Amino acid sequence: MWQNAHDAYLESRILSADPLELVKLLYQGAITSVQEARRRLANGEILERARAISKTCAILSELSVSLDHERGGNLSHELARLYDYMIRRLIEANLKQADQPLEEVLGLLSTLAEGWEGIQQPAPEPEPEPQAASPWAQPYSPAPAETVSEYSSHAWSL
Repeated sequence: MWQNAHDAYLESRILSADPLELVKLLYQGAITSVQEARRRLANGEILERARAISKTCAILSELSVSLDHERGGNLSHELARLYDYMIRRLIEANLKQADQPLEEVLGLLSTLAEGWEGIQQPAPEPEPEPQAASPWAQPYSPAPAETVSEYSSHAWSL
C-alpha cells in the first residue's frame, strides 16, 4: 500500500512539474538507481543490479535526448558527451560487476544535481494593473490651489 501511495505522489509531482523540476527529478532518480545498483552489487543480486543500471541508463538517455543543442550551445554538447560517458561506465560496471564505475557515475550525477539545484526558475513578470475607466476609481488628487481659493469665501465657519 505504501508503494502505491508513493507512486501516486510521484506521478502527481511529475505531472505538475515545470521543466526545471523535471530535470531535478530525473537526476534524483538516476542517483537513487545507482545507489541501488551498488547495494545490489554488494549483495550479489545480479538481476536487480542489472535492472538498476538499466534504469539509470534509461534516465541518462532521456536527459540526453531532451537537450536543446540550438539554444544550449556548447554546454548542451558537453552534457551530451558526459551522459554518453556515464552510460558507457554503467555498461562497464554491469559487465565487469565492478563498483568503481558505479562510484564514479554517482559522483558525477551528484555534482550535476547540485548544479541544477542551484538554478532558480525566473519569477514571472507581474501583470500591469488595468487602467480604471471610471474617474471614481482613480486615486485622490487634491484640487489646484486656484479652485480652492475661489470657493473659500463660501466655506462654513463655526
